[in-house]
Amino acid sequence: MKVIAIRYLTKSRFKLGMECPTKLFYTGKDSGTNKVYANSKMDNDFLAALADGGFQVGELAQLYFPHGHNVESLDHNEAIAETNRLLEKESVVIFEAALSFENLFIRADILVKNGQEIELIEVKAKSYDREEDGDFLSNRGGVKAAWRPYLYDIAFQKYVITQAFPSFHVSAFLMLVDKKAVCPSEGLHQKFLVVSDPADARGRKNRRVVVNGKLSDEELDKELLCRVSVDSTCEVIYGSVLDVEIGPATFVDRMKWLASHYEQDLKIIAIPSRACKSCEFKAKAEELSNGLRCGYRECWKEALEWSDCDFEKPNVLDVWKLNPKLKTSLIIDKRLRMADITEAEINPTSCEESGMSTSERQWIQIEKSQKQDGSVFVDEDGLRQEMKKWIYPLHFIDFETSRVAIPFHRGQTTYSLVAFQYSHHIVQQDGTIRHEGQYLNTEQGKNPNYDFVRALKKELENDNGSIFRYHSHENSVLREIHKQLARDVDPPSDHRELQQFIDSITSRKVGRTERRDGKRTMIDLYDVVKRYYYAPSTNGSISIKAVLPAVLNASEKLKEKYSRPIYGKGCQVPSLNFESMTWIEFVNGKVTDPYKRLPKLFSGVSDNELERLNEADELNHGGAAMTAYALMQYQEMHPSERSEIESALLRYCELDTLAMVMIYEAFQESVVSSQ
Repeated sequence: MKVIAIRYLTKSRFKLGMECPTKLFYTGKDSGTNKVYANSKMDNDFLAALADGGFQVGELAQLYFPHGHNVESLDHNEAIAETNRLLEKESVVIFEAALSFENLFIRADILVKNGQEIELIEVKAKSYDREEDGDFLSNRGGVKAAWRPYLYDIAFQKYVITQAFPSFHVSAFLMLVDKKAVCPSEGLHQKFLVVSDPADARGRKNRRVVVNGKLSDEELDKELLCRVSVDSTCEVIYGSVLDVEIGPATFVDRMKWLASHYEQDLKIIAIPSRACKSCEFKAKAEELSNGLRCGYRECWKEALEWSDCDFEKPNVLDVWKLNPKLKTSLIIDKRLRMADITEAEINPTSCEESGMSTSERQWIQIEKSQKQDGSVFVDEDGLRQEMKKWIYPLHFIDFETSRVAIPFHRGQTTYSLVAFQYSHHIVQQDGTIRHEGQYLNTEQGKNPNYDFVRALKKELENDNGSIFRYHSHENSVLREIHKQLARDVDPPSDHRELQQFIDSITSRKVGRTERRDGKRTMIDLYDVVKRYYYAPSTNGSISIKAVLPAVLNASEKLKEKYSRPIYGKGCQVPSLNFESMTWIEFVNGKVTDPYKRLPKLFSGVSDNELERLNEADELNHGGAAMTAYALMQYQEMHPSERSEIESALLRYCELDTLAMVMIYEAFQESVVSSQ
């Protein structure tokens, strides 16, 4: 007799349903049917967790319980049976314990049983400060929004266990990264290494963390993770009323409602919202051609009676930084097309500084969409005045950094900043361009921060030229290294010179409201783009990856220049990493994204995975670079593979600063041609 598998509402599906109940219908489909939906989050969550040390945190947490039993089976019934056998013991610690109640199922990170007492411990790679975060409740008594997903997760698990084992007393805890914990030893992170299994048929590698060697008593006693009781918070959650699609309902009501629909594979009709913009169930053209379905489109077709052609038109979700209240109001009124927005609703008004205000930029985007005007807008007068302030030679810099939960060095706090790479392009007043310098440290276990600043200082201190960054990252990084130098109990002999250099090129807060700029404070090219330039092809985005193709497509001069192999070692535009590179390539008459001309940063991943990593940091390729760096820190690899990743990192970062140069060249062309 064939056993019909229960469609369990797992904790990950419960989380999905709390985000949007319709998403439950788009997940868990049999790949043998024609009802599988594209899902951008399915590829490899390991890579995302690797970048910030999430998987290492899970392994470290288990080491605090040296006699734990790991339930390894992926089969629900087998895992439940093994867990139940282990729970027959008087005292036991179980990792990945499998428990179910009716149509609910969980895998608990750590379960500790002593007699009739059960401790449920959910491990999260999120930092926690007892003074700041406390019991996770706001002044009004509700759960703080930033902590809601984590607490709903543990509340769901506690409910399942208490229902499955009503005779036990269950206590629930979050095990979090202690924000103030200090690493007790040098090289602790190197004890958590990544190993790769053989690649599958699609060339993807399954990576996992293994513990390399035994942790010392000091490393285990001075815990980087802290346990926080959440029993009282769970009671607040169980007692609260949620304003959801089924009307006022308790947390448990919502849980049962989601479980019932998932078990029966019934779709909960969507109510469009602002969150639809980041829906993972959007299918790309190639995915649709491969038979995958688009959940996002199905939702909007059902709720709004849209046809396929409606999705080709810009909608309110695309408007840059649109006021959330206005966006919600437009969605409620079913006025979702950009053509439905009026000028009065945006109320474009100028601001004190030159260039476009936020509202003016929004209305330019909307008006061009409504008029089907694909031309680029440049505030040439404002841009010209801005550029007159710049001092040659111009310096363009970009940083790549990492933060991992388990610090690299003794005395560092958790999630300490590591600045491992920069690229630097220079432009002379006569238009001469060269890739001036770069820094990359991939040595395992080395703290590169001070050497990073020394190298940057050496390259920038020879003149008084303007320095450019793209957005706030570079400023934030240098300010944090400044703090590290100030806190260092054994600072380097040149620490004052390094701090003075940082002060000279950065902006910093003084008190609550005042800002103090260094005498050579970096200029934010992102801010220049935001105030003086808009291209409809960017769809409102100001990320460098969106702006770069826009300026290239709009400039005949840049098309002609970079469609020739002028860039590389010994070429017209000298490079440190490329040989006779041609950056411009056309598809259907349009310039393609130059980043697509670069090889993958590392092997064993799909294009979707890399795109997801980059989208996590939309202003640059930081997500992918951070993951590549983490792999080189944690994974044993052949020297040739390490060399390939290093070369790829150098090329990606070089393109980031070259992209800034190209944007500058486009601006220079605009102001000169308009005179």
